[in-house]
Amino acid sequence: MTQPDEQDGPPRSLIIAAVGVAVAAVIVVLTFAATRQAAPPEKPVAIAAAPAPQADSPPCAALLAALPEHLGDYRRAQAVEPVPAGAAAWQADPDADAVILRCGLDRPADFVVGTPLQVVDDVQWFEVNAYGVSTWFAVDRGTYVALTLPSGSGPTPIQLISKAIAKTMPAQPLDPGPPR
Repeated sequence: MTQPDEQDGPPRSLIIAAVGVAVAAVIVVLTFAATRQAAPPEKPVAIAAAPAPQADSPPCAALLAALPEHLGDYRRAQAVEPVPAGAAAWQADPDADAVILRCGLDRPADFVVGTPLQVVDDVQWFEVNAYGVSTWFAVDRGTYVALTLPSGSGPTPIQLISKAIAKTMPAQPLDPGPPR
């Protein structure tokens, strides 16, 4: 016969303490795993200098202030110093090619009468492909803007930049160079 004060198994306080230790251990392991899975540290993006005589102009300053932090999968990236005036960059991840914006450039040499254009959200763009890279020039503003896109970037970056351009820079008549 069992005495009323005898117990079948460990004391209740010991079970509660063991469960508490197990839960704390799981929380520590999950926290450690989450911090190890954090995004790798961002590396600054190198932006090559290009002649941009209007890069410090009020239209470029307004555009740079209105640029979004995200262009779809791309997020605003820090640039290597010295950052060229009128430039900005976005990256999808630290090892991926960046989307690069330059404002205040001269008219592109290949932008001549009869050049095919594409309209994206009320902005007229002229595309130049070279070395597997696509650079689009907004050509219907008083200041030229270039957007270099890595292959596979999709339409979102140019759509969002077009909206920023349309909001900050009034449209101007086209001024292509003479046909060659």
